[in-house]
Amino acid sequence: MVHTRLLAALFGLAVICMTSVHAQQNPAKLTTQDYNDIQQLYARYNLAIDTGNGEAWAATFTPDGVFNNTNKGHDALVQFIKDWREKRDGANRRHLNSNMVLTPTPDGANGSIYLLLLNVGVRPATIATTGIYEDVLVRTPQGWRFKSRIVHADPPPRVEAK
Repeated sequence: MVHTRLLAALFGLAVICMTSVHAQQNPAKLTTQDYNDIQQLYARYNLAIDTGNGEAWAATFTPDGVFNNTNKGHDALVQFIKDWREKRDGANRRHLNSNMVLTPTPDGANGSIYLLLLNVGVRPATIATTGIYEDVLVRTPQGWRFKSRIVHADPPPRVEAK
């Protein structure tokens, strides 16, 4: 009898452990509202960087958020926008995104989205660069935020030998 109860308890514990592991490996699905909120996060990010609003841009990240592996935390993110405007002609740039792909994770979501960066300081506007953002997104009490964001710029075109 004790042996049967022990086996039943061990079986129950195994089921609970397997369920826990399964839940960790299969994160919750993103809701339609999550998709809408994340799309708005991307829009706020672009508007903030294009208008030079460092505080608003930093607010799209978590307090310890990282941009391009080099700008970590609120103050560094705000400084990046200041430098972007003053040293990298950021006032003449416009960010456009397309083809957002989100994958749920246990902590939130991973995202990727195309970048088309325009130079609007010339007429007609020209393409300054293209690339793909690689994002780690988390849901916070303030809504969805970037935990990390990396820009993978497309390589320059190959010059064909003549």
